[in-house]
Amino acid sequence: MRISDPKAIRALAHPLRLDLLELLTAAGPATAAHCGRVLEVSQASCSFHLRQLAKYGFVEDAGPGRDRRERAWQVPGPRREMRIAVDDSPDVGPALERIVVEREAQAILDHVGRRDAGSVNWRQKAGVMLREQWKALLAPYVARTEKDSADRLPGQRHVRYFMAATPLPAFESGDSGHESEH
Repeated sequence: MRISDPKAIRALAHPLRLDLLELLTAAGPATAAHCGRVLEVSQASCSFHLRQLAKYGFVEDAGPGRDRRERAWQVPGPRREMRIAVDDSPDVGPALERIVVEREAQAILDHVGRRDAGSVNWRQKAGVMLREQWKALLAPYVARTEKDSADRLPGQRHVRYFMAATPLPAFESGDSGHESEH
């Protein structure tokens, strides 16, 4: 999905909205109340931001919640890749890029600070496999760079590759993740 509408890009350029998208993508449909408990923000704030995301098609109504009084929200259809057309939106595209990069950098730093047994076990299993696949993917480019380093054309530059994989937060609220029945 290519997003070039500055208003749609601006709708994404809010940390809570990115958190809501991440939560709904990872955990499935949820009400604003559940999102608020998990993300530790108010239900009203979640409700407002979910409606803004829905306005631009990033989330959709998933029908009533368990108690039939609240609306559940979900990410539409199968998982889809979003591409922000930064060149089409020179004012808001870079702002969204900055928010996403800062958010991901903070997730990496948070993960580095949590060196518990589960973290080490996860990194050993996922990291080795991902690292080898990443190296294989980049190998032809790295080889070409090493071979052609002296023969670079004007304007060509070396590129830095960076990969980080961190587990998503546990998306359970303090009440074991179940919607209230009353």
